[in-house]
Amino acid sequence: MKILAFSDLHLSASHAADIVAASAGADLVIGAGDFCNCRQGMDRAVAMLAGLQAPMVAVPGNGESADELRAAGLPDTTVLHGEGVAFEGLRLFGLGYGVPETPFGSWSCDLSETQAAAMLAACERADILICHSPPKGLGDLTSGGQSVGSTAIRAAAERIRPQLLLCGHVHDCWGFRGTLGKTQVANLGPSVSWFEVAP
Repeated sequence: MKILAFSDLHLSASHAADIVAASAGADLVIGAGDFCNCRQGMDRAVAMLAGLQAPMVAVPGNGESADELRAAGLPDTTVLHGEGVAFEGLRLFGLGYGVPETPFGSWSCDLSETQAAAMLAACERADILICHSPPKGLGDLTSGGQSVGSTAIRAAAERIRPQLLLCGHVHDCWGFRGTLGKTQVANLGPSVSWFEVAP
């Protein structure tokens, strides 16, 4: 299956146009959170992505809540936050929000490591794990060199061993590719990224 994936759109019209255009060649689109900014502008994000030509599975970032993303009504989109879905033989599980808690203030949708671990415990198997936040130690370095990834997400990935772990959140690591055991880890960013995954 040919998958187009992105994160952290943050209302970028140029990136949205690229994603919509590329979606014509995708079997599935994955959006790993932060479609808007600081809980504002979801209607504009929906308008920018309205032309997607493939189904999308999305998780909320810390810039929008799960309820806000679901209520936005993105066409042919399944929103995951602590839950999974099957798509043409692939098992996907998603967890949104900032993990651990961010320093950004009351607008940010965040989870503690304990909360994240409890939600991830619902996942026993997955081919693709979609998280807004990266796992600890992979694609999680800020410009100041601080590792801000999630220990709960890393532990879940080590337990579940998905083929892919797709994330975003840490802008300084957009484009990062690495591995955790046999799992390919990608901090996506808003540019078009392609993945081939077989059930």
